[in-house]
Amino acid sequence: MSDAIGPGDLVLCVNAAPNHATGWPVPLVAGETYRVIDVLEFACPCGRGDALLDVGIDFAWCQTRFRLLPKPRAESMTRRVSAPREKDTVR
Repeated sequence: MSDAIGPGDLVLCVNAAPNHATGWPVPLVAGETYRVIDVLEFACPCGRGDALLDVGIDFAWCQTRFRLLPKPRAESMTRRVSAPREKDTVR
């Protein structure tokens, strides 16, 4: 996953279980999206992930807690241009 993900990508938290190293509760919320600040190319101590993700909350988290969200596609929108209306003067 670390090859496909980079800074600025959106990820979905799918695992908000307690920290697997210390057992402490984590400040992440399952189902919430987070923006990746940095990808740290260090193997997670749990052995399940080959990178740690920094999402700006606490320190870095194991990449197995997240799933990469697809990038939004640019949609073209037609916009109405407001033009001044012509008025006929009646005398």
